[in-house]
Amino acid sequence: MGRRARDRRRQQQQQQRQERGGGGGGDQAGWAGGYPEIVKENELFERYYRELGIVPAGEWGDFMAALREPLPATLRITGYRSHAKEILHCLKEKYFKELQDLEVDGQKVEMPQSLSWYPEELAWHTNLSRKILRKSPQLEKFHQFLVSETECGNISRQEAVSMIPPLLLNVNPHHKILDMCAAPGSKTAQLIEMLHADMNVPFPQGFVIANDVDNKRCYLLVHQAKRLNSPCIMVVNHDASSIPNLQIDVDGRKEVLFYDRILCDVPCSGDGTMRKNIDVWKKWTTQNSLQLHGLQLRIATRGVEQLAEGGRMVYSTCSLNPIENEAVIASLLEKSQGALELADVSSELPGLKRMPGITKWKVMLKDGQWFEEWKDVPSNRQTQIRPTMFPIKDEEKLKAMNLERCLRILPHHQNTGGFFVAVLIKKSPMPWNKRQPKVHQKLPQRTGETEVTAANSDNGSECITEEPTLAENEESKKAQELQNSDIEQSKKEGVCGPPPSKKMKLFGFKEDPFVFLPEDDPLFLPIQKFYALDPSFPKMNLLTRTQEGKKRQLYMVSKELRNVLLNNSEKMKVINTGIKVWSRNSDGEQFGCAFRLAQEGIYTLYPFIHARIINVCIEDVKILLTQENPFLSKFSSETQKKVKDMAMGSIVLKYDPDPEKPDDLQCPIVLCGWQGKTSLRAFVPKNERLHYLRMMGVEVFKAKRKEEESESKTEEEVQHRLAETEEGMDVEDKEHDLVTKMEAEIGEESSHSPVESSAMEVENKIEDLDQSSKNANSHVSQESKDTDTSNVKG
Repeated sequence: MGRRARDRRRQQQQQQRQERGGGGGGDQAGWAGGYPEIVKENELFERYYRELGIVPAGEWGDFMAALREPLPATLRITGYRSHAKEILHCLKEKYFKELQDLEVDGQKVEMPQSLSWYPEELAWHTNLSRKILRKSPQLEKFHQFLVSETECGNISRQEAVSMIPPLLLNVNPHHKILDMCAAPGSKTAQLIEMLHADMNVPFPQGFVIANDVDNKRCYLLVHQAKRLNSPCIMVVNHDASSIPNLQIDVDGRKEVLFYDRILCDVPCSGDGTMRKNIDVWKKWTTQNSLQLHGLQLRIATRGVEQLAEGGRMVYSTCSLNPIENEAVIASLLEKSQGALELADVSSELPGLKRMPGITKWKVMLKDGQWFEEWKDVPSNRQTQIRPTMFPIKDEEKLKAMNLERCLRILPHHQNTGGFFVAVLIKKSPMPWNKRQPKVHQKLPQRTGETEVTAANSDNGSECITEEPTLAENEESKKAQELQNSDIEQSKKEGVCGPPPSKKMKLFGFKEDPFVFLPEDDPLFLPIQKFYALDPSFPKMNLLTRTQEGKKRQLYMVSKELRNVLLNNSEKMKVINTGIKVWSRNSDGEQFGCAFRLAQEGIYTLYPFIHARIINVCIEDVKILLTQENPFLSKFSSETQKKVKDMAMGSIVLKYDPDPEKPDDLQCPIVLCGWQGKTSLRAFVPKNERLHYLRMMGVEVFKAKRKEEESESKTEEEVQHRLAETEEGMDVEDKEHDLVTKMEAEIGEESSHSPVESSAMEVENKIEDLDQSSKNANSHVSQESKDTDTSNVKG
């Protein structure tokens, strides 16, 4: 960018700031977020929804008034960690108490409120804007707390209504789950938390496969999921309407993978997000819904095809339009011929105010022309309007569908966005999939027609059949035979690479392969001996991202995801899976093990480690987290005795709470560390270190500021060290480039949220203290934010 262009841009920014400053009227503008006055009017929108009657009589004024108000920022405490209760206790007893009776610019600060329908008070909303958060030291401390805990994965910034679909899935730890349109990942994170409801089980039987069609958004999804450090998550990149059938090995037989739970949060027009995406006010038209209806129906159809019998699929949108909601569900129920039913969830989530689904609606074009039935649509309009957009006319069929079981969330009822949810249960195979897929031939055959029929061309949906045609088999037979030997050889070697280009056109980055460690790999024996790993340790689940040269990182997945990877690498584009459990450290070789423990995988590894564990008291933990390389003499005498006879190298530092000291931290902590000749230190990412200190009641606000001021001085040294290392960072480097670029593109929208926007201030910060140590490799974690601001995804 040239000098003149920079000057013009600077002038534009100054002008925008001046407009924002005067747009809201003095102090009130600060409370509104400091945005320029936007005309929140759309005559067509009001006319359309008034006519449809989606709002109860007498509530239209409240409905429109709520839409014109800014959306409260909502946060959710991640529920699967044992630290969740400690974070909640810290929020309520420290930060919320400091906000009581606090005034900023003569206005009393409104206290955050818990969402009454979310279990265990783990979700809260606040009307505090970013500008207000910065006007008071007490509020700024609260702001920094939210930012830091969000980056650790302990708090997730997520819209309130977005939390509903995962809750209605009723996930259990053994469920196989597909999230069809997952990015940016806030709902995916909820699903992962539910899998790990019991933190004493390091490898739940279930898993989450999170898919998104956009390659760039997949890296935002990876970032969000990696905060939770789960070995049970896989991110894939496919078109949800044609996501392939996956196979798994069951007792030596190949079977098609059917999912117990499917989240189908489809792309939508987003008119329920008007409170945060204010552009919708001027851009809204009925044409958006008409264009998306077919895609939504195809995605939902593909979802129910892959759902197991007895399984549950949640269909959701952040739209109020019945064309995207009830019309899709009604069409799906009609063509399922009784294979699907809407679940009655009226007793679930008590406290959530909801409206029933509607059974009568009309279709309107963007010019305001209405149509009540398909037969009224002129031929020149039949490409825009499809039969599936209209309500069912047969009263008996309509009644049997129970469309009133759908949930409609209106903004004025509980100060939220608008939302639609439908919960579907699969009772039997879909009529066009009565015959089992070819790969299932060893299983008992279900009765029914053997011929696979295509979906009615009038329903606006393409049926994705599971049985290949005879012609397709003949054409591909020779090519398949040539590929089979290579594929089988790769599986034997435990190599899961990207799919061949002949089978799929690849977009975005070409991913490195996933290579499982052979059972007799000499790399593992020193690790097993050094850490005295339990015989039950699943070493077959260890993988790397390189086939040649030194293995620099070791990752781990669950047994079930290993099964999926080994049997589907030729048809599935995997972006990321597994958590890092060990990192190569050249200095460690002289101590008997070339790999040191990685903090992100320590809670998964810890149950299997029987050596090199040091139990520390809370004072020792404070020293480890506040000092970079403390001498052994600073620790308690008990810790010094334990360390005395232990060889140098990577260690586990474990803190167990003392029930007799209720004022101390009451959740266990497991840290990775390094024992030197005269010192002991922890390898913990910076924000995680601050998290533990807060939970122990240590004031970290001032320390964080000093750290940020001194950070610029160490940046050159860090970059120099980074240039020397050859960490196999698989997606981290790609993720950083894409996340940074996407944050720049959506920066304007994301500033609506104090948590979301402020994450920009701390991205690209130093993750580990071990960057200045000769005993460890340097590495950086690129931090981004949950960019749940798209106007087409709820």
